Amino acid sequence: MGSTTETPGRTVIGHSTGDKVVLFGGLALVGLVLGFFLPRIADWAVNQKWVPFQGPLKLIAAWDSWWVVVICVLLGLVAGVLLAGMALDDTLKVTVTSQSVEFLKNQQTVVVPREKVAVVFLDGKEIVLQDPTSRELAREKHDQLRSEAQQIAVAFRSHGYPWSDAGDPREAEYRRWVDGDPELSPAANAVLRVRSRSFDQGAKGKADLREFRAELAGLGYAVKDRDKKQYWRPA
Repeated sequence: MGSTTETPGRTVIGHSTGDKVVLFGGLALVGLVLGFFLPRIADWAVNQKWVPFQGPLKLIAAWDSWWVVVICVLLGLVAGVLLAGMALDDTLKVTVTSQSVEFLKNQQTVVVPREKVAVVFLDGKEIVLQDPTSRELAREKHDQLRSEAQQIAVAFRSHGYPWSDAGDPREAEYRRWVDGDPELSPAANAVLRVRSRSFDQGAKGKADLREFRAELAGLGYAVKDRDKKQYWRPA
């Protein structure tokens, strides 16, 4: 789910208050229900040899008391709230004003001043900001539904940002990276080589992909990813 919220002077793209209520309330309710029925599920599961975690399940099934249900309900409720918080934290929040653009995700904030932005566009599911030299100031994956993506363009245009409906003006210059590409500097090839190993490393890999993208920008190259393949161009 996603939404766009407008207040005087700013537009926020991300989860609305209603979305947060549904997310926290829904997952908390699911956790509560699962916690309530967990002792009954454990009674059934201990007789099914194919069900994993037999040790903990046998322990729960052996405690036939009302306080076990209370503890399971509380644990389920807490787990639901924690999962909702993690899901919300992993959702991109974009705050657009006439002075700057702020991207917030996983407790990391990127702020881009308006005067540095020459063009804004969508590249697939990513919001991209470029400066007058075509260097990427930000590239962040948004969480809006396809039907809501048009709200992103409206948000930036309403605050005076130059929006490109045609996408990346430099799209034709990208080429797929091949290890040892002679048109890249040895340093850039080395960074791309290490970066290529980050796609299957979960949250740490995502952080490394961002860090190496910034390092490549410092070397004078822009990079984007498609299906775990890297494409580059000179910036």
